[in-house]
Amino acid sequence: MNGPLIASNVTMVAAWVFPKNPLLDASLDALPLSQEVKRGFKLFTNTPREAPRLAPGGISCTNCHINGGQREKSLPLVGVTGMFPEYNKRAGRLFSLGDRITDCFLRSENTTGGTLSAAELPTPTSSEVLAISAYLTWLSRGSETGKNPPWRGQNAIAAAALLSIDRLDPRKGEAIYSERCVSCHGPDGQGVAIGDKKAGPLWGPGSWNDGAGAARVYTLAGMIRYSMPYLDPGNMTDEDAQQLAAFIDSKPRPVFPFKERDYRTEKLPADAVYYARP
Repeated sequence: MNGPLIASNVTMVAAWVFPKNPLLDASLDALPLSQEVKRGFKLFTNTPREAPRLAPGGISCTNCHINGGQREKSLPLVGVTGMFPEYNKRAGRLFSLGDRITDCFLRSENTTGGTLSAAELPTPTSSEVLAISAYLTWLSRGSETGKNPPWRGQNAIAAAALLSIDRLDPRKGEAIYSERCVSCHGPDGQGVAIGDKKAGPLWGPGSWNDGAGAARVYTLAGMIRYSMPYLDPGNMTDEDAQQLAAFIDSKPRPVFPFKERDYRTEKLPADAVYYARP
């Protein structure tokens, strides 16, 4: 453990260990809020089973926010609720916690690629969004409001180590993928069953869409750098993580239908490779 978080170098065999588990918290009673905390945890850790209409590709929140959002350098969410509302560069406006969760559904879990009509898509007041908000708020108990926890943002590769996008070669990334990733993610990137678990799809119709955070090369590279490979997380160089991310984000994936609304205020990031450039 590193404070309240599972250490980043712990093998991913422990990916389904939850240091704080509301289902085991005897202080949570039968009142509605306690039940929503538990429901939010279930949604977070097995989204396709608990809300299949919102996760048509089969991705769960915990696929990115590993260990139920409680793993160091894997987008941990312990203590983050007190930072909202906060400015979102992609949207160019303040985001509430509900806004942020909704965006994850629409993009990372590709709810927009399912069968729901525009009127049926999740919003900050959807019951699933509110339940996950309840879980994350429970997870952040005791944290200081308005102060970023020290572990937030630590899953990014240092700016000085970033290679320009034109120096990244998907062919190099493909070679790294074949050597280090196929055993879990398969040659087709769709995931291999490991016991009763299966790695999430990295491209294709079941993966995150092209408006998701992981569709940005540097963002994905940071996730790979500190969370992979499965049995030895963190054992990859900054450059290899970026080459691998460039390969994964060169592959086809679902189209986010509202990309024209993004980056109207802020400059389009160089690594947002699925966006049309002026």
